[in-house]
Amino acid sequence: MSSNSNWRTTLIEKQHWITFLLPFLVFMLAGTLEPTPTKLGGQDIGLAIPYTNYSLVYAAKIALTLAAVAIVWPGYRSFPLRLSWTAIVVGVVGGPLWIGLAMPGWERLYAWPLLRQIGLAFLTGGERTGFNPFDPTSSLSTGWAWGFLSVRFLGLVVVVPVIEEFFLRGFVMRLVMERDWWEVPFGKASTLAIVLGTVLPVLSHPEWIAAAVWFSMITWLMLRTRNIWDCVAAHAITNLILGGYVVVRGGEAWQMM
Repeated sequence: MSSNSNWRTTLIEKQHWITFLLPFLVFMLAGTLEPTPTKLGGQDIGLAIPYTNYSLVYAAKIALTLAAVAIVWPGYRSFPLRLSWTAIVVGVVGGPLWIGLAMPGWERLYAWPLLRQIGLAFLTGGERTGFNPFDPTSSLSTGWAWGFLSVRFLGLVVVVPVIEEFFLRGFVMRLVMERDWWEVPFGKASTLAIVLGTVLPVLSHPEWIAAAVWFSMITWLMLRTRNIWDCVAAHAITNLILGGYVVVRGGEAWQMM
């Protein structure tokens, strides 16, 4: 075993949270620098990144997150890599289900204005960037637009499913069950853990209804197969379908990514 692998393994064995939190935290912290159509990126730390630079910020975020994943890779490998047909079916069904439930935008039309009026705007799911690399205002050439789209799908289909499932189901849902949470078998869940497995994603996604239904379905998958890679695979398949829909549909559909 190489010395590089040794120090990573030692770190993971001593700090159990590293595997589940480090990539997710890197992803989220880097994401705070992303500009949106209505807000410059990094304003909270004195930066002013324009929306036209979104592609560069996103690419940097994915690169940093992948570096974090490389550090904790031995921790990922401690979970047996296997895949069930149930996960594939759930992922395939989840794609159109998410799209169908998210498209009406009921949250933005009814819930969010009310929450803002009563001072609870922090409960809204935030604003998606909706960055279309093929839009003339993106300032990307055709070649760079396709290049960025590849990076965007890498994040959507590979990075996000892994780091989000390991954080939510590998850490949070076990943390609330036992003090030595890392000893809780994956797939075992208390009532509180199941509730958090839906509530937290709802609060972190603009599409409340879609998130509530879809993440509840993935919790069912977790309880059925007790395999974290099934959850990751279902997540990846759904995101692939969503990304394909957005690219084919175009226009306002980019607001779903």
